[in-house]
Amino acid sequence: MYIEELQSSAVENLYQVSSVEVGQHFYWQVGDFQVHAQVLVTSWVVIALLLTLPVIATRNLQVIPTGSQNFIEYVLEFIRDLTRTQVGEEEYRPWVPFVGTMFLFIFVSNWSGALFPWRIIQLPQGELAAPTNDINTTVALALLTSVAYFYAGLHKRGFSHFGKYIQPTPVLPPINISEDFTKPLSLSFRLFGNILADESVVAVLVSLVPPIVPVPTMPLGLSTSAIQALIFATLAAAYIGESMEGHH
Repeated sequence: MYIEELQSSAVENLYQVSSVEVGQHFYWQVGDFQVHAQVLVTSWVVIALLLTLPVIATRNLQVIPTGSQNFIEYVLEFIRDLTRTQVGEEEYRPWVPFVGTMFLFIFVSNWSGALFPWRIIQLPQGELAAPTNDINTTVALALLTSVAYFYAGLHKRGFSHFGKYIQPTPVLPPINISEDFTKPLSLSFRLFGNILADESVVAVLVSLVPPIVPVPTMPLGLSTSAIQALIFATLAAAYIGESMEGHH
């Protein structure tokens, strides 16, 4: 009976911690679940842009690319080079879509928060912001990276992938295992913290001085947003390459 009471109390405390929120949020009720509508709306806008722009740019493909087609091919070549550098020449091709999706989604999300005035759209509660301004989005992206990391290792090495945990000595498994847990944590909190800090600084400046004054800080915010997208994609590709070491 005492053990059951302790278990019930622990579950209740965990539920209370999970329900902690910062600020106000706008939710949709979907059946028995509450969905974070703010993040979904802005994420859908970003996804729509990522799907629409390439279609428009490649409607009339030319042998010698010009204009928007040239830009799309430049972005693809950049992502391909990034993946090749981190994953390796022999194994990089299947991972170009994954790394490219991560980079483009984060890049467009970050820039949407820096360029688009989401806050002018009024909601019943809370306010719209860049998808990467929400910890749930960055954690989801980091977990996807971890899934890809383990999949790549298991796909190429089988269960021998887990042999790395006892290398170079059998006394290191706790440290090696904790390293795999800290990878998604560092990815998610780095991205979330930098984007939140950047938007918070701009919000504070706008509240203290005339709106035209923070404009010179926008290039800094745009460069920071681009750098964070590049760092996330580079680390994701590097982790995947690390999991397939010995097969290059």
